[in-house]
Amino acid sequence: MASLIFIYIAIFFTASSPLLANAISQCNGPCNDLNDCSGQLICINRKCNDDPDVGTHICNSGTSPSPNPPSGPCQPSGTLNCGKNSYTTYSCSPQVTASTPAVLTLNDFSEGGDGGAESSCDEEFHDNSELVVALSTGWFSQGSRCLKTIRITASNGRSVIAKVVDECDSMHGCDKEHAYQRPCDNNIVDGSAAVWNALNLNQDLGRVNVKWSMV
Repeated sequence: MASLIFIYIAIFFTASSPLLANAISQCNGPCNDLNDCSGQLICINRKCNDDPDVGTHICNSGTSPSPNPPSGPCQPSGTLNCGKNSYTTYSCSPQVTASTPAVLTLNDFSEGGDGGAESSCDEEFHDNSELVVALSTGWFSQGSRCLKTIRITASNGRSVIAKVVDECDSMHGCDKEHAYQRPCDNNIVDGSAAVWNALNLNQDLGRVNVKWSMV
């Protein structure tokens, strides 16, 4: 009889406790907010992943790059304080070569999307079906690459040609113009959904190592 009572209590507690019903998620586990992820993980696109602000590599399996940009000869230019967080800023990017390593991120260039204001090269919004990108401040080079095309190649061998329409600002952020997002790292190719689809990449990853070159 005591055993039956214990089982009944255990079942009742499990069903009624939100903490047990919504277990803390591990890497790539489902989440709705920051409290759903264990340890130093953060909820990105409804999946628990490494927090780029903390710099963890718990979920890094080789497909997801480190959130910290390679500096090399390009040194930080300062720090931007955003509330309780501070971010390293860059006015430069790694040297452009015939096959420049970069991190591909996902951006919504449409009106009301996470890109913020209109694209700086043409002062227009762009549909998610367009093959467009923004480049980190150094690579954007004060607009000298505006409306030019680059080839982006993923590790799966697929490549796509996309048009540069905006700057992924490595100096400023955390304001309305930048959709209240943190400054970009200095090695970013910020691509539309169409770019990710053309490369056959899972958009839920958020960050993927690629290489790019001028066309």
